[in-house]
Amino acid sequence: MEGSVAEKRNSVDAHVGSRLRLRRTLMGMSQEKLGEAVGLTFQQIQKYEKGANRIGASRLYQFAKILEVPPSFFFDDLPPVTSLPPTNSLTESDAEPFHHDPMMKRETLELVRAYYRIADPAVRKRVFELVKSVATPLAPAEHAEP
Repeated sequence: MEGSVAEKRNSVDAHVGSRLRLRRTLMGMSQEKLGEAVGLTFQQIQKYEKGANRIGASRLYQFAKILEVPPSFFFDDLPPVTSLPPTNSLTESDAEPFHHDPMMKRETLELVRAYYRIADPAVRKRVFELVKSVATPLAPAEHAEP
């Protein structure tokens, strides 16, 4: 079945993989270390994180335990499904494209980790205020809290 639609990367697989990468990186864990914890190579973890391979339910549960999050964490921020189409009505190419969130970028993750390594709360607050002051203001729609 190599090359079938089911094997191609889709937006849900990519989203789950990006959430896996987000949590692993925030915990300061390498792909190799996570792989060792579940008996996989770092290359397999890479494939999961890129959405190239789907993560089965039991494997997702293992990741959740190791990364200390509920399994639902991997689906957070996924656009809600309002109604499910009948089977075979959509092909993978008809599906909505997944829009990458800037919060999933490596730069963002490294910035957050570095920020929380600032030991002095007063310095951390000043850095926070500095970043806010030099940032481009958000458009009104971006201010809304989910």
